[in-house]
Amino acid sequence: QVHLVESGGGSVQAGGSLKLSCQITGYTLSGGCMGWFRQAPGKEREGVASIPISINGFDPSYADSVKGRFTISRDNAKGTVDLQMNNLKPEDTAMYLCALRQSRLPYRSCVITIDNFDTWGQGTQVTVSS
Repeated sequence: QVHLVESGGGSVQAGGSLKLSCQITGYTLSGGCMGWFRQAPGKEREGVASIPISINGFDPSYADSVKGRFTISRDNAKGTVDLQMNNLKPEDTAMYLCALRQSRLPYRSCVITIDNFDTWGQGTQVTVSS
C-alpha cells in the first residue's frame, strides 16, 4: 500500500524559509508524478509545484504565485520529494499536501491539477506571520 508522509511545516515570519519533505513508501519511483498542493481555510485546494518521477530528464512546474520562491526536488533513491520555500509571504499560509500520480509512464512534465493525482498525504501546516 502506498503512503505519503509530509514533514517540515511550521511557523515563520514573512521573508523566512521552510523546507517540506514528503516520504513515499510502497511505491517504486520509476514513473508518474509527484506534486505539492496547499489548502487554506475556506479556500479551494490549489497546486503549488509538480515534478516527474522519471530519471531521464524532467521539467518541474510551478504555480505563478510561487515561481522564483519555491523549488521542488526529488531523491528517487531515498523516496523523497522536497519543497524548498523561500521568501515566504502571509498568503502562503496553508496546509501543504504531498500528492502522487501512480504510473509506469516516464512523464516529462506534470500538470498541477487535483484530478492529475490519485494518492495524497495528510498534510503539514505552514503558517507565515507578517
